[in-house]
Amino acid sequence: MTATTTPAPAPARVPATAPRRTHGRLRAWATRAPLLPALVFMVAVTQLPFVATLVISFYDWNALYPDARAFTGLANYQEVLTDADLRESVGTTILLTVTVVLASLVIGLGLALLLDRRFRGRGVVRTLLITPFLLVPVAAALLWKHVLYNPEYGLFNGLLHWVGGDGAAQPDWISSTPLLAIELALIWQWTPFMMLILLAGLQSRDTELIEAARMDGAGTWQIFRHLTLPHLRRYLELGALLGSIYIVQNFDAVFTITSGGLGTANLPYTVYQSFYQAHENGLASAAGVLVVMGSIVIATFALRVVSSLFREEASRA
Repeated sequence: MTATTTPAPAPARVPATAPRRTHGRLRAWATRAPLLPALVFMVAVTQLPFVATLVISFYDWNALYPDARAFTGLANYQEVLTDADLRESVGTTILLTVTVVLASLVIGLGLALLLDRRFRGRGVVRTLLITPFLLVPVAAALLWKHVLYNPEYGLFNGLLHWVGGDGAAQPDWISSTPLLAIELALIWQWTPFMMLILLAGLQSRDTELIEAARMDGAGTWQIFRHLTLPHLRRYLELGALLGSIYIVQNFDAVFTITSGGLGTANLPYTVYQSFYQAHENGLASAAGVLVVMGSIVIATFALRVVSSLFREEASRA
């Protein structure tokens, strides 16, 4: 009889995926580790103050009477939404934002179409047109208030005197048209930003498609209406959203030019008045939280537009 031997069982194999997962996690943490200090700093500087503001917004807290503070729930938010002055500041904020953004987009589109053409000195013109956006907002507001609007030595009244002589009108621009004075200063400063966004959109057009349309007999207006404008739709949306985020929170021009008087107080300036002048910390915090929430809503749409632009560029590549 022949003896039969059974083969010894093979040793169990350790799955190779476990070490790979561990190595991948370690590699991911090693990649993210240099960013942790910046993340901690950002959270400490931005999120913790916002949480503190959110907590204070639920309290009736006047800085002049620190011992009398009490939890009031949503009473501050109700007062912000029902107070006549605060509602007027919300309306002023909306009117200021819509006017400045629309005017900046229209003028910026015209300048972008101009700079998209080739002409001598285009680089110099482009640099000069970008300059207003590079100025500090307070410096730009002071420039308009004293150099242009001043009724005694301002440039606008100087031009009226030069054209009309001694009998020319010398209006006080800030007193007669206060909101328009702020809007013009902001339009002047934000038009270059819109121009840059739209110019980038114009330079990303398909030149072969435009040449084919011209060969088929399409005119300049037809090309702009049926090809250029649809292509710029995403860029117009992006400019409108980013401009709205800034103008909603604008404080410099209102504070510098009119000090919030003559019906020009927007919501950020009203927050300033409630906090620094009336010392109503809870009410000012509630109004500030509402401003942040509105900005977050606008920023969400802006991020969606940006992501869609990136997807379009990736699909073309």
